[in-house]
Amino acid sequence: MIWKWGFRLLILFLGLGLLLDLGCRIGADIFWFQEVGYLQVFLLRVVTRGVLWVIVAGVTAAYLLLNLALAQRLKYSQSLKIEEVKREEAELTSEFTSFLSPHYPRRNETQTFAPQRFKKLRLRGLLLLTLILSLLIGLMLAHYGQIALSYWHSPVNQGILPIPALFRLETIWQLLRQIVSQVWYVGLIVGVAIAILIYPQFLLTAIAVVFSPSFAFILFQHWPKVLQYFHPTPFNSTDPLFGRDISFYVFSLPIWELLELWLMGLCLYGFVAVALTYLLSADSLSQGIFPGFSSQQQRHLFGMGGLLMLVVALSYWQSRYELVYSSRGVSYGASYTDVTAQLPAYSILCVVAVAIAFYLLWRTLFWKPKSRYRPLVFYGLGIYLVFVVAADVVLPTVVQYLIVQPNELQREQPYIQRTIALTRQAFDLEAIDTRGFNPQGTLTEADIQKNDLTIRNIRLWDQRPLLETNRQLQQIRPYYRFPDADIDRYTLKTDVTSRRPSAPQNPPEPKQETAEATERRQVLIAARELDYNAVPQEAQTWVNRHLIYTHGFGFTVSPVNTVGPGGLPEYFVKDISDDSSALTTSSAAIRKSIPIGQPRIYYGEIANTYVMTGTRVRELDYPSGSDNVYNSYDGLGGVEIGSAWRRWLFAMHLKDWQMVLTQDFLPETKLLLRRNVKQRIQAIAPFLKFDSDPYLVAAAAANENFPSNPSYLYWIVDAYTTSDRYPYSDTGSDGINYIRNSIKVVVDAYNGTVNFYIADPNDPIIATWSGIFPQMFKPLSTMPVNLRSHTRYPVDFFKIQSERLMTYHMTDPQVFYNREDQWQIPNEIYGSETRPVEPYYLITSLPTAPVVGAASRTEEFILFLPYTPRQRTNLIAWLAARSDGVNYGKLLLYTFPKERLVYGTEQIEARINQDPVISQQISLWNRQGSKAIQGNLLVIPIEQSLLYVEPIYLEATQNSLPTLVRVVVAYENRIVMAQTLEQALQGIFKPEVTPAPAIIRPFEEAAPPG
Repeated sequence: MIWKWGFRLLILFLGLGLLLDLGCRIGADIFWFQEVGYLQVFLLRVVTRGVLWVIVAGVTAAYLLLNLALAQRLKYSQSLKIEEVKREEAELTSEFTSFLSPHYPRRNETQTFAPQRFKKLRLRGLLLLTLILSLLIGLMLAHYGQIALSYWHSPVNQGILPIPALFRLETIWQLLRQIVSQVWYVGLIVGVAIAILIYPQFLLTAIAVVFSPSFAFILFQHWPKVLQYFHPTPFNSTDPLFGRDISFYVFSLPIWELLELWLMGLCLYGFVAVALTYLLSADSLSQGIFPGFSSQQQRHLFGMGGLLMLVVALSYWQSRYELVYSSRGVSYGASYTDVTAQLPAYSILCVVAVAIAFYLLWRTLFWKPKSRYRPLVFYGLGIYLVFVVAADVVLPTVVQYLIVQPNELQREQPYIQRTIALTRQAFDLEAIDTRGFNPQGTLTEADIQKNDLTIRNIRLWDQRPLLETNRQLQQIRPYYRFPDADIDRYTLKTDVTSRRPSAPQNPPEPKQETAEATERRQVLIAARELDYNAVPQEAQTWVNRHLIYTHGFGFTVSPVNTVGPGGLPEYFVKDISDDSSALTTSSAAIRKSIPIGQPRIYYGEIANTYVMTGTRVRELDYPSGSDNVYNSYDGLGGVEIGSAWRRWLFAMHLKDWQMVLTQDFLPETKLLLRRNVKQRIQAIAPFLKFDSDPYLVAAAAANENFPSNPSYLYWIVDAYTTSDRYPYSDTGSDGINYIRNSIKVVVDAYNGTVNFYIADPNDPIIATWSGIFPQMFKPLSTMPVNLRSHTRYPVDFFKIQSERLMTYHMTDPQVFYNREDQWQIPNEIYGSETRPVEPYYLITSLPTAPVVGAASRTEEFILFLPYTPRQRTNLIAWLAARSDGVNYGKLLLYTFPKERLVYGTEQIEARINQDPVISQQISLWNRQGSKAIQGNLLVIPIEQSLLYVEPIYLEATQNSLPTLVRVVVAYENRIVMAQTLEQALQGIFKPEVTPAPAIIRPFEEAAPPG
């Protein structure tokens, strides 16, 4: 008795603890979402998930438990002695007495049975049937358990979760193959099956109780799909197979698939559990015989079987539409076999399943104890299963091998065309402007001078060596870190410092030039963030972690193309100064061009702790000599926790009881939560997929909240709407077949405010989310102009598009079928390793056909990636994405003529490393204690020509401080390595003028062009 009360108290305390934890989490989130201004978003999400949980868990528990309770009432009693067993026992006694008689009768000659309404099951058949049904329950537990665990451990930045594999015949087959390959899996499933046979009543009820929250957990993870289902936006485009608007596949079909996932598990488990309850009643396994289902048991099973067949019919009806995601055939989507064989088979199977379901339900409602057609039901179900295998497996295989493969191109051509067209739509490849580009090799020194801005923005500093140098020269203290460096462009007021090109070690006197008012410069900007993990271990106390080390300080800005003394990078913005200016700038013009303002970074890329501000403890601001400067946060961020009950609430939520015990809090104390930029925006909009690289921007955006001490540092993050439900669109390796860069997110690095701006209003998915959350998204036109000028075409989006373009630039079905024009991304040597070329930003003017009398072209900020043919190394095309003004988001594809050779990156790398003088110099640098690093090989389009530029860095193996020591320039048949880009260009275009030892060697002597 005592242990029963103890167990009940334990359950009570566990339940109260869970409720308290859930209440604290919801309460803390309410305050946090109120702080960031998105409380309505959170409340709608909580209500949707709560309703889903209650409905799914409630319906599942009610259906399963009520049916199991009914089965317990209708099952045979365990003490029931089956009549045939009694007769066998009596006969067995008689057999022993007459065993020696020569007239001993055989048992099968003397036993007689009265006709039965339903066939009995002997031990062999009974054991086989019950074991199969128990194994089926084990497979269901494995399948739905895997789904639940995958959601439990799902990555944070995943966007909308894909629909899991539905529990169908092919899923069961895959599970069986998985079980066979893993011995422990076999033992687990068989153990569950045997346990069910031994303890059926307890385990079948327990599994029903487990399934209820499991189904609810799986479905409530898909709350975004539920909201989208009730707010669909038409795509105004239809699929070519069924003529349905694309919105049906993106917004509606996923909900029906989720219903099937739930209802199939619900109805199948309910039917199997009730059947096992009946089969294992009357102590059937011990007695070795099951007396057959009684009339009431049959009626119960007929009703549950009818509901199960309705779900099967739903499954086949949906399978018709899912053919647009078929991987059979030579292209993605419904193929010839799918359309001509699989589609009619699914339709027939659906109709037959509906007919069987209605017959079973009609028999349930209008039950007749005696019916001569009752055995036909089971024979019909057996025939249906045979037909399922024939229609789902045999027929498509026969059609594929005998009809399609001998005439594959002819049969599949229209379906290949569909795949090409819809894949290009889904990834916005149709908007690409394709142009021819035929390098003429006529670039002259005059062309170089005319494209002076392009030359002065050629990137010589890669992110990796610059970050290594920053960590040595600008980290200041161990607890500061530069997690990343981002490429951007700034309009700078010009002066001698900012106009100076890449300098040699002994720079010549600069030429006198007419100063321009402003110029655009490509720069690398890096945030100096606080890395608390780098604080010495003995100093990692609770006060230091949450009250003192609260923020990073400042940033660095380096031009990408200039080199300071000793081969180190130059800095437009650097250091931490001791006066009120906070950061050091290289000139007054830079200070006017790049706003500094409030340089403190409370919200960043590596901020992984929560901090309390406005306490009795002073916050470390920045080091100043041997002392430190302290500050008190006065920004908009944070949740007030001055009152005792709020401290208790967040202490329970964060499991941090020091918050309750500390004496350092004041009434105005604030708690800053989710300071990591990615985690912050992911918490607000988990239905979006976010770019992997937030980038820092220093811009004087409007900020009325701090007129005297404004914050000019912002993080911009690109967000994407994605789907894996676009018909006929190839999913590729990333599992999505639709994507748009629909959102630009801006996060204030000091105040933590978050704003979502719609960058692509033509995207139906973001239009749906705007309808769901009307106050959440703002038009891009409302973004401050100074911030909008720094938006750029995102690299992640560009990579996905460029990957699809390698195949789907082929729009002719026959060319696509033959894969005769497949492209690939070329390789380059970075350091000493070969790796694919990464997309890179350039400031250049896009080449166009020359127009007589036309105005000079203007340089713009573009994202660039070259292509080579599959298994070849010459350039075949290059893709450019524009980022400036009205041209933002436009893609240009320049294709090279196939009949002539255009050097690719691998060919240029090979020629550089084969040059005896360059190779010898690199080998000399790679001596003990240092190594030469070959940087990114850039392909620069200038006029109607291509220029190849590769920086070379020298790095010590200990205490790495990379320096830029040489620049290699290749053009046509000439390669020059020099100390500066200017000297290398002189060596290319003025070979008759031999500069000082800076130029190592041209590739070959040739007359100057022109």
